[in-house]
Amino acid sequence: MLRLLSLLQARREWSGRELADRLGVTERTLRRDIHRLRELDYPVVGSTGTAGGYRLASGQALPPLLLDDDEAVAIALALSTAVPGVDEVGARALAKLTQVLPARLRPQLARLADAVAVVPHRQAAGTDPGVLATLAAACRDTEIVTFDYHGRSGPPGRRRVEPHHLVTLGGNWYLVAYDPERADWRTFRLDRVRSPASTRHRFAPRALPAPDAATYLGRSFAGASYRYTARVEVALPADTVRTRMCLSAPGQVTELAPNRCLASMSADSLDLVVQYVAMVVSLDAPTCLIAGPEVTDRLRSLATSLAATVERSTVDDRRPVEGSAVSAVADADRGRRR
Repeated sequence: MLRLLSLLQARREWSGRELADRLGVTERTLRRDIHRLRELDYPVVGSTGTAGGYRLASGQALPPLLLDDDEAVAIALALSTAVPGVDEVGARALAKLTQVLPARLRPQLARLADAVAVVPHRQAAGTDPGVLATLAAACRDTEIVTFDYHGRSGPPGRRRVEPHHLVTLGGNWYLVAYDPERADWRTFRLDRVRSPASTRHRFAPRALPAPDAATYLGRSFAGASYRYTARVEVALPADTVRTRMCLSAPGQVTELAPNRCLASMSADSLDLVVQYVAMVVSLDAPTCLIAGPEVTDRLRSLATSLAATVERSTVDDRRPVEGSAVSAVADADRGRRR
């Protein structure tokens, strides 16, 4: 029965024959064990027909989870590195998991925790763990979901989409999904999602118009029009610009010619757009900027401030440091001149 429960937790749905073969029992014995699990309040749902089978449905209480050693350590390590937006909930879950972790696994987890470091990220709006869990399950099971969405502009509305993937970027979580009503792909920020629910209707996965969900998210940001927009023509190959970027910026680099490309960026944050332009210009190649007055004014101010900083640095470098050998020589020279 424990092996049966483990199998039901590992996959969305099983046929009776598959479960019986995995367990090495008859289908009659399987039905008896399914009945026993139901008596223990495990919500095992069965369906008949050619596509029928068994699955573990959502219940009123969380049933015990059966984890092997590697799974338990991996979950504890993931919780200890803090998932963006759900850090406090993750800490509580880690405390509970560590309390019941077998003694033989605690030294292994301690060694891993001591050897792993996480670069702090910018914390944005918090994400409801329940929203994450519901949408992640729908992505896994290819089930259509509905939810209320409060976009950055316009009134809130009810959406019905085919979820593809969850992506985290800059401290925010996003859902990449296909919207049949609009016949196009869309991205949804999870802190703006309310009351997500699975419809239990399956869909055939569509091909994403990008190599992966993270690439699609970056392209959608670059192609969208937000409050501030900047485009920089650079006299460098597109691959060179992408490779030499010191940080992963949410912009798009498009090839115009073998030795010329266009780096574009649009965002609601003026700081983010200016930082992106500065990063591109720092590649030390001829550039041409196309941007609105708010962006160009901020860049002029930045250039003036940077020039003044460099000038002060040059002057300071020429000034002898008090107490140093250079300072002593300078003082002696002034004495001779007197």
